[in-house]
Amino acid sequence: MVSIRPQTRDLIERLVGFDTTSAKSNLALIDFAQDYLENQGARCRRTVNPEGTKANLFASFGPEAPGGVVLSGHSDVVPVDGQAWDSDPFTVIERDGCLYGRGTADMKSFLATAMALAPEFQAQPLKHPLHIALSFDEEVGCTGVGHMIDDITARLPLPAMVIVGEPTSMRIIHGHKGCYIFETRVRGQAAHSSQPHRGGNAIMAAGRLIAFLAELAADKRRTAPAGSTFDPPYTTFNLGEVEGGKAVNIVAQDCRFAWEFRPVPGEDIEAVIAAFRAYAENEVLPALREFAPEAAIETEQMATVLPLTPESDGAAESLVRRLSGSNTAAGVVSFGTEGGLFQSAGMSTVVFGPGSIDQAHKPNEFIALEQVAACEEFLLKLRDWAAGA
Repeated sequence: MVSIRPQTRDLIERLVGFDTTSAKSNLALIDFAQDYLENQGARCRRTVNPEGTKANLFASFGPEAPGGVVLSGHSDVVPVDGQAWDSDPFTVIERDGCLYGRGTADMKSFLATAMALAPEFQAQPLKHPLHIALSFDEEVGCTGVGHMIDDITARLPLPAMVIVGEPTSMRIIHGHKGCYIFETRVRGQAAHSSQPHRGGNAIMAAGRLIAFLAELAADKRRTAPAGSTFDPPYTTFNLGEVEGGKAVNIVAQDCRFAWEFRPVPGEDIEAVIAAFRAYAENEVLPALREFAPEAAIETEQMATVLPLTPESDGAAESLVRRLSGSNTAAGVVSFGTEGGLFQSAGMSTVVFGPGSIDQAHKPNEFIALEQVAACEEFLLKLRDWAAGA
């Protein structure tokens, strides 16, 4: 039976025990993490959202100098509402060599492992700084970590490398798709359903726009780039939310829907957005305004998840490969991470962490103990590297 450090196990349980669903505050978790890490000798900095209800935490060990490595993870988790769990999602239980609970795979076990090894980071003088970064609102479009990155680049010596500990089964990932998230709001005009010529049906107009997105998705699937290593190999689209209307006998005055697309490298992002806006403006809106002259269609970009681009001779990939002993080719994934934001700020970045993305966002999410143990082993080697061993 694989075993892990008692402190790692305890911290996994503690972090999972905080319900940090993205719609809620993460301050209780951040308070706990900051208190724990400062007691281990870390220098901690917070950055907060405008409302003051959420925070990032950046904890540093070793010299106050440029270089070194950031171990980065998000503190928020996706909702459990409507999912059929066999146990309390926010209480860790062990079954058959696995730990079950919301966030065990995505990605509190990585953060807990890094925190558990903080005493090791502090136990001997480090020649290269090591940092632990906890962010907020990754799951809703990576909208929180930018506050922390801005603070790092403006006020601190710049770290050289970032390891984003998303669940990759301890495989090196050096590239992923971006993600562009939008909300489209359609305003028509209410009328009795027997008199549609006296109103403008926002739901029907939205339906045409949604059908256009489906056509774009089909076209991208037909024209997948040759040699693409992504799964799937083409730019994808998703419609995630739709709401509108008041009753079946009322011409719907309002409708909103949220959608996204995840482009492969080389995709013309602006062309995709422009095509949607042009169709809305030139095709759908004139028809909607035939009987509803005040009708409008508004599309707002809600979030941007930058792609992670494979680096030629990337420092982060080289270091992780050397310490992990991996001789397997680095891969790419279709899900997004905060890695592209760190990379765009000048830090060499890879994604490398315990657990499988196959377990993320599902009921009965779990991580295998052997994955946590492998992460512990890797981070101990990182400590030795930072100490100059």
